[in-house]
Amino acid sequence: MSNSIFKYIQNEIDTNPVVLFMKGTADFPSCGFSAKVVHILSDLGVSFKDINILEDDNLRQGLKDFSKWPTFPQLYVNGKFVGGCDIVREMYSSGELKKLLQNENILN
Repeated sequence: MSNSIFKYIQNEIDTNPVVLFMKGTADFPSCGFSAKVVHILSDLGVSFKDINILEDDNLRQGLKDFSKWPTFPQLYVNGKFVGGCDIVREMYSSGELKKLLQNENILN
């Protein structure tokens, strides 16, 4: 995988507090898993950058290699990989996601 893809990914997660690499966009998710994470973040009132991995095959594969995570969506908070849909959903249900976002100064 090219270093330029890794640099692009690193730059996005370094310059945006919350990044969701997803299938589709926040306004038009292209899969149910991405839609679920968008719904959770919206419900918590979190502003986030959405990046559509379907627009670039190199990005899609590069992100799998970068995160060592095979599926999408992928949520990053302050440069750290949080997880995919199942992890985000579990963290949301338990209140852990809200606590993480508060600890990272994303939410008050």
